[in-house]
Amino acid sequence: MADPRIIDVELDERTIIWRNADVEQERRIAIFDLIEGNHFQPHRDHEDGYAGPYRIKLRVEEGRLAIDIFRDDSTPLESLILALGRFRRPIREYFAICDSYYQAIRQSTAQQIETIDMARRAIHNDAAEMLMERLDGKITVDFVTARRLFTLICVLHIKG
Repeated sequence: MADPRIIDVELDERTIIWRNADVEQERRIAIFDLIEGNHFQPHRDHEDGYAGPYRIKLRVEEGRLAIDIFRDDSTPLESLILALGRFRRPIREYFAICDSYYQAIRQSTAQQIETIDMARRAIHNDAAEMLMERLDGKITVDFVTARRLFTLICVLHIKG
């Protein structure tokens, strides 16, 4: 029986060079929310018909995103490699707007915080749509899953 969802997410800790409390909180929330509700359906058929649930590991190697996909018992299924060139700008913009948001939380009015948060959500949504396009034909994910995966991709790109 098919169960197209992620039940565990691991980030390659070697990729993450630096993080602060805000970033760590974003990572924890993204992973928790992702596991609580997601749709993740690789398109490759497996001989035994395995169709989920999945464990994934995200890592960045030589400027590419690697998504290692495992069965629920941690047996490897496949690895998908995506070029990240098109994500450089959204990642950079997302970092910049998040920095502004965290500063605003500490010293700005509610109206200013809401304005920055709306811009942050717009960048995040655009990047999630782009991720869905890049995964098209390889893995089907819903919009919410793509948003949370983009957050984790950003965490992998923090350089300090």
